[in-house]
Amino acid sequence: MDMTLGAGDVVEIVGPNGTGKSTLLRLLAGLLRPVRGAVEDRPPVVGYAPERFPAAQPFTVAGYLRHMAAIRKVAPGDVGEWTDRLGMDQLLGQRLPDLSKGSAHKVGLAQALLCRPGLLVLDEPFAGLDAATRAELPVVIAEVSARGGTVVVSDHQGDLRGLPGMRRYEVADRSVREAAAGTGPEPERLAVLEVDVPASEAARLARRLRADGYTVRTGLAPSVPVSGERDAPDVRDLGASDVGDSRVGPRSGEAS
Repeated sequence: MDMTLGAGDVVEIVGPNGTGKSTLLRLLAGLLRPVRGAVEDRPPVVGYAPERFPAAQPFTVAGYLRHMAAIRKVAPGDVGEWTDRLGMDQLLGQRLPDLSKGSAHKVGLAQALLCRPGLLVLDEPFAGLDAATRAELPVVIAEVSARGGTVVVSDHQGDLRGLPGMRRYEVADRSVREAAAGTGPEPERLAVLEVDVPASEAARLARRLRADGYTVRTGLAPSVPVSGERDAPDVRDLGASDVGDSRVGPRSGEAS
């Protein structure tokens, strides 16, 4: 593997599940050591947001971000900039273990951005985000690039495909190679799931799904578009654990 990343580069890492994309990101961020070779000239300040933020920590959201700001020697006032831009103000008093997946993901993004990183590494940064934050994140990434930071992103949903000048590396067959401009996999097609629940439980389930970044249309039951098979088990788990006798299946007339 030979990768050369420059100041201002925005690089997308693509490849099938299980090929090592997350491992590559951790190597670039300095969280893992390569068995052979080396990562050279890594910027001194690195921001890393994992696909799943480790929320089992004894903090509120505000307390955790203040703690991370102190570790990174960042002015406490900078915390407010990122909680505002990522739509987190209503989360500040909540305990980390109580957060939904999408809300916990925002905390991971905020702590990665606090330190004005020279290298920003994001593993599936759009997963579970609400529409407003999904729209804001490409703007943030473009700003990091414009001030000379390098951004490396794994994003199976393709939310950054319209960013000018973005490079792409493909991970497959235990190798990494740069893809030609304009190539790469298409973003995953959205599926629509119809979830039937007791009417008394519909509002509560809809709130939880919206908090995790899904679009919910309520009627006799919520209709929840999700991205690919990967997200469907989470919806099914919510139905099983929260609303008793529920059914998850495709909308009438659409393939499952």
